[in-house]
Amino acid sequence: MSDCFDRAPGAGRGQGRGRGGGALLSGSGAAESGSSGARLGGSGFPSSGPAEPPHKPGFLQQQQQQEPLRPPKTVPPGTGNAEHMPQTKVPPVSQDKIAAHDCGSAMAKPQLVVAPVATSKLSVNAPEFYPSGYNPSFTDSSFEDGCDGYPTLTEYVQDFLNHLTEQPGCFETEIEHFAETLNGWVTTDEALQELVELIYRQATSVPNFSYMGARLCNYLSHHLTINPQSGNFRQLLLQRCRTEYENRDQAAKGDEATRKQFHAFVLFLAELYLNLEIKGTKGQVMRAEILQTGLRELLNALFSNPVDNNLICAVKLLKLTGSVLEDAWKEKGKTDMDEMVQRIENVVLDANCSRDVKQMLLKLVELRSSNWGRVHVTSTYREATPENDPNYFMNEPTFYTSEGVPFTAADPDYQEKYQELLDREDFFPDYEENGTDLSGAGDPYFDDIDDEMDPEIEEAYEKFCLESERKRKQ
Repeated sequence: MSDCFDRAPGAGRGQGRGRGGGALLSGSGAAESGSSGARLGGSGFPSSGPAEPPHKPGFLQQQQQQEPLRPPKTVPPGTGNAEHMPQTKVPPVSQDKIAAHDCGSAMAKPQLVVAPVATSKLSVNAPEFYPSGYNPSFTDSSFEDGCDGYPTLTEYVQDFLNHLTEQPGCFETEIEHFAETLNGWVTTDEALQELVELIYRQATSVPNFSYMGARLCNYLSHHLTINPQSGNFRQLLLQRCRTEYENRDQAAKGDEATRKQFHAFVLFLAELYLNLEIKGTKGQVMRAEILQTGLRELLNALFSNPVDNNLICAVKLLKLTGSVLEDAWKEKGKTDMDEMVQRIENVVLDANCSRDVKQMLLKLVELRSSNWGRVHVTSTYREATPENDPNYFMNEPTFYTSEGVPFTAADPDYQEKYQELLDREDFFPDYEENGTDLSGAGDPYFDDIDDEMDPEIEEAYEKFCLESERKRKQ
């Protein structure tokens, strides 16, 4: 009886309807007749109903041909440990179902639906991956060949500048080779002018490259060997900066884009002032004094047009160079920084700028009043006293009164008592607080001290021990 349920739901229903009189007899040796399509029982006799000739499949059989059979919701008893297959496959088929499918009916065989296998395109032999915008030309062997892989000086220098922008940490390791390559390529006035223009454009157009550009200019000014009649690298660079400097008033009054470009030039000139080194007549290293004068005039141009972005640029400039400028002006006896602070205070009072910008200006004045955040350690020795040293009494001992009140040398009410106790402590001058003996071996004073206790002290100590033992037993 269990074999009758070992089939998928709906299997054989169309076959039973089509044959009409075909009967299913129970038995142990079921066989199949291909001509009649009728089931035979275990006795070998045909069924009582007449066998009908084959006919065309009905509507239900057409549906079974179009859709795969769904798995049964329950597993009938006696069929073993049947496992449900994934939805993409047809469930396992029993022997009865195989017999049913092998009969002369027109019911289609269920087909296995194979799930697609996901294939990966990753490979160990794939080429190296570089992020967008990354140029590996200055990290592989092609850089060691210098400018051989570049048709023009512009492409070579621009690639190196972009490389420094993306990886500023490689400046120390690659600048020497870059300068040597330029010495073999830059041999004309036009090439040197082009080099100066490329570096200036990169330093004033790429954010955060002004510092790296100033360092690059300082290195090339000392290591480029070309010295044409038009001027060396440093002279051509200062001439290019002077062209922008002469238009400072118009740029400070210009539109948003013009002011933005002008601010980039101001900050680059400030970095040049801090990084560009010039050898004096006596061989000493000094800063370009002409840049110091130029920065003073640039500050005047910014404060003369007190819009927000001009004032923000002035704050950045003074935060960057304020301490160095003030030291240089003070050496010459000038009070330019005092005048600049006074001008800032007037701007805060009178200018129609935003509240945040005024707050920035006030913070800048506060920074200058604290010596630009610098701390000078005085080397002059002064003897510590209770008046000038707050930690004067920190290492002094603490004593207690008969009532258990602690007092130190800082307590004015116990100064006499404290000094008296301190004098008693001086009776053992060579002992530290932790009991370390600082006296030398063979000290006559300590050699005379008897290690035995006084009889009175010994008696008191024995009483103390007996009393302690009695209390412990109670």
